[in-house]
Amino acid sequence: MVINISKIKTEALLLFCRDLILSYKDNNELKGYGLDKEVLIEFNNLGLTILNEINKITFSHDYYLKNSRNFRVKAILNCYDFINKEISKNLKKNEEFNPSMLYFSMLTLWFKELNKESNSKEFIYFLLYPYGTVYDKLLIGIKNVEYKNMSIKMIELAEKVIYKYDKVVL
Repeated sequence: MVINISKIKTEALLLFCRDLILSYKDNNELKGYGLDKEVLIEFNNLGLTILNEINKITFSHDYYLKNSRNFRVKAILNCYDFINKEISKNLKKNEEFNPSMLYFSMLTLWFKELNKESNSKEFIYFLLYPYGTVYDKLLIGIKNVEYKNMSIKMIELAEKVIYKYDKVVL
């Protein structure tokens, strides 16, 4: 049996991003940073759109739990755990973070910078996504310096984790 390691890692990354989006999707704590309502709406819309696309190409949580003994699913779950542990290890306890910028940066690095799955039709949405435009809106357009610094930390964290993740051997 031939296993496409890149697809396994990609699916695990998408699952991690899905869980991150789901865990914060209805949380509007960004208001503490004095962000405009339009920015909050932009973040929420971005998350819902990406969540919808992730759900189109991944299975339900139950599928992964019920099939956890399957070699492919086991590999996906191991990759997911790697990402989760690396994020947890690099975030200080009770440190504030921007989950939207974190998952967005991880996807950008994986699909655009590392060019993963560039020949896969199933990931076409993520390959063609206008990441630069979103960075302009959600980073450069932000006036709150504290929030901007936190977002930059998320980009740096994503770089650290994704580059290490790319080198993981299954």
